[in-house]
Amino acid sequence: MVTGGQAIRGTRVGSGPMGEMERGEDAASTEVLYHCCNGHTTTVPFSAEAAEELPEEWDCVRCGVPAGRDPENPPPPPSIQPYKTHLAYVQERRDEKAGAALLDEALARLREQRGTV
Repeated sequence: MVTGGQAIRGTRVGSGPMGEMERGEDAASTEVLYHCCNGHTTTVPFSAEAAEELPEEWDCVRCGVPAGRDPENPPPPPSIQPYKTHLAYVQERRDEKAGAALLDEALARLREQRGTV
């Protein structure tokens, strides 16, 4: 709506001249530094009430590895396991003798279904 060449502008709640007085005071907080093995430092703000329950580790915001509060001894990077195939998992669970017995059983059923016994 335009009145006399001037647009009427809306405002957000809490954006008036009162500012802090309308919204109240900020809650007390504390900032904790976390250090990762790549030399990055992450600053995480916590409520002052949560000071006794702070986590020992936090994910680094730059590289994603775990970060700890001790700058001299940051947590080691996680070990990355290579992708395993279904066969690799089966071979972990069964020895070769049990695997051969299962294969023979499956082949016998297949031959029976096809009528090639």
